[in-house]
Amino acid sequence: MPNAQNNKRIAKNTAMLFIRMLFSMAVSLYTSRLILNALGVEDFGIYNVVGGIVVMFGFLNHAMTAATQRFLTFEMGKGDLEVLNRIFSVSVTIHLIIAVIVLVLAETGGLWVLNSKLNIPLSRMEAANWVYQFTVLSFILSILNVPYNASIIAHEKMKIYAFINIMEIFLKLLIVYILLLFNFDKLIFYSILIFLVTTIIRVFDSVYCKKYFPECKYRFVWDKKLFKEMSSFASWNLFGVFAGIAYGQGVNILLNIFFGPVVNAARGIAFQVQGAVNGFVTNFQLAVNPPITKSLATGDKKYMYSLIFSTSKYSFYLLLILCLPVLIETEFILRIWLKNVPNYTAIFTRLVLLDILICSLSGSLQIMAQATGKVKIYQVVISGILLLNLPFSFFLLKFGYAPQVTFVVSIIFSFIALLARLIVLKTIASFPVNDFIKAVLLPAVIVLLTASVIPYYLSTQLTVSSNRFILAFISSLLSTLSFIWIFGINREEKTYIKAFFNKSFHKIIDAN
Repeated sequence: MPNAQNNKRIAKNTAMLFIRMLFSMAVSLYTSRLILNALGVEDFGIYNVVGGIVVMFGFLNHAMTAATQRFLTFEMGKGDLEVLNRIFSVSVTIHLIIAVIVLVLAETGGLWVLNSKLNIPLSRMEAANWVYQFTVLSFILSILNVPYNASIIAHEKMKIYAFINIMEIFLKLLIVYILLLFNFDKLIFYSILIFLVTTIIRVFDSVYCKKYFPECKYRFVWDKKLFKEMSSFASWNLFGVFAGIAYGQGVNILLNIFFGPVVNAARGIAFQVQGAVNGFVTNFQLAVNPPITKSLATGDKKYMYSLIFSTSKYSFYLLLILCLPVLIETEFILRIWLKNVPNYTAIFTRLVLLDILICSLSGSLQIMAQATGKVKIYQVVISGILLLNLPFSFFLLKFGYAPQVTFVVSIIFSFIALLARLIVLKTIASFPVNDFIKAVLLPAVIVLLTASVIPYYLSTQLTVSSNRFILAFISSLLSTLSFIWIFGINREEKTYIKAFFNKSFHKIIDAN
């Protein structure tokens, strides 16, 4: 019964996050187009690369985010309110320290990179510096918000989590229309408005947590042992964070140095598409994260493995359903979405979608590694592999390769990292690798190869773009669902799905 209740709660939380994501995707894609047109390609690229510098200096914060969520969620599985309050209070103190460190790094090394290394037109340097300062302030507020956000997730309050995100998205949509009403420097004005939105969200999160979660009452606690445990956990996560930054913002800066802000704009748009599509899977995995951690805390490994297998497999299938028509008709979608499509945007978008398909299989494995607390070996191996993105990208760009080579490098190392995760988890947690390969990897590869053939072939038979897109969308959906049913799920899952639809059908009949 407890597992059945957990499954219902996961389904409910996932549904709530999907509703949030549908709204988020629609508004984000729409606002991206408006922002690109309002700022222009060059200013959009400048904002993208300048913001990336700030994110680079947030590596400590990213590491502590994972530590805070893990410790809060794990302790909730045990139910000790006093310990929970100590964890929350210590995490707030740590994040205050991190905020000061990030501020110092940003105002020294970050300013040097901005003014000495980036390829930004002289006429926009003053605006770039204004953007930088407000982006730093926004990021500082985000750092201070981590313990509150982690508490909402650990309590599995996905309804309020979705509401906060929708509120943030609505405010950002409002920003776009405000930009169109005034004649100030739009790049500077945009960064100021984003800072104001971040401030509103920060205040709302803290007020909500203090009102509804008794452990979220901050008091200065100096628990040396807990501080050491959380810091040690976070210190090994730094490898993973640094690897992510090396690919994400490090490569972004490389592209700026070699090709200028227009290519940064193309990359920014590609990652907007990635964020919109990948958000569905991220929300699904976010809903499953606390149950995986809590099931390990209570010793229910069988249930934990079933969650991990299901999460990996269905994350991949969901992404494939979303990605396949986009991969086939990328140019048409970009032309409809954007009035002005920068060069390289289409190829960047295709490659980044292939990358997240591979990474979707790793999400639940990452959750399990964090839940075990044994992150040292995991982070050293996986982060060591992912860190190779930066030097390989640099040398290939130095030898004259086109900018899309950086995405190809990422795809290769994402696949190598997936295999390495399985080996490391078998070592540190006796993870059933053979079962994962049979139940998840093989079906995923078979479905990908078989489902792609029909829609791709049909799309080559039409010349009218709109008709071709409609055909690609319908054929991709039908083909993917068909081959998931044939090759992608086992007999038990088919029985469950049939029973679910039969039950739903009878409810509809009885209601009428």
